[in-house]
Amino acid sequence: MEEINNYGAYIEKALDWLWNMIPSLITAIIILLVGLWVIKMINKLVARFFQHKDYDPALESFLQSFIKIALKVLLAVLVVTQLGVKTSSLIAMVGAAGLAIGLALQGSLANFAGGVLILLFKPFRVGDWISAQGVDGAVKEITIFNTKLTTFGNQIAIIPNGQLANGNIVNYNAEPIRRENYIVGIGYGSNIKKAKDILLAICSEDERILKDPAPEVYVNSLGDSSVDLTLRFWAKNEEFWPARFHLIEQSKFRFDAAGIEIPFPQRVVHTTDD
Repeated sequence: MEEINNYGAYIEKALDWLWNMIPSLITAIIILLVGLWVIKMINKLVARFFQHKDYDPALESFLQSFIKIALKVLLAVLVVTQLGVKTSSLIAMVGAAGLAIGLALQGSLANFAGGVLILLFKPFRVGDWISAQGVDGAVKEITIFNTKLTTFGNQIAIIPNGQLANGNIVNYNAEPIRRENYIVGIGYGSNIKKAKDILLAICSEDERILKDPAPEVYVNSLGDSSVDLTLRFWAKNEEFWPARFHLIEQSKFRFDAAGIEIPFPQRVVHTTDD
């Protein structure tokens, strides 16, 4: 009988606590809903602000992500405080939780620091074509934790900022012009001078290939089955690939017309009669 009375007392205390918490709970829910709406409005205002300013798109994306996360953290603190958690206790809890989370999320913190370094030193910008971490693509977006690239096949590659900040990066758009080393092999019986003249003529006729610096052709090496020629030419970034593809196609057509052999691997099989 005494146990039943104790249970009844516990239930009565719980109901009283719940009844007393209802106003704070309702207020916390209202703060949460209004806060989420205010954060949404602030994000729209920030996006609209950047639309009318000529800022680096990478900086815009980074700041928008950071502001959104910071406001949500502030909202969570307000909601928890409204539920009766004292500020001093909350600070202690946040400090302890921050330490635990920091240890558990070292990679995420490194990615955040990497994003800051990328924005400060600007090894690349949104729209640049880069090669990093084994991926080639155009920079689509730089967020606080990762960078998104659009690859040749129009896929999205996501690379953590920590790896980008600490790894090797090749930025193909860092300079306005780009040089290509095009290597083509010709047969040992072919006329080297004629082959070099054909390659230079193709470059001379193509307006996309720069005339200064002038294209150059060298004998690169004497291979097992071919004399390897290297053609060096310069082109603007936006015209580089069309010029290169045109050069490859025209060199094949003109070598064939001039009787210049382009060797390919062959195997000779000898048979004997037993």
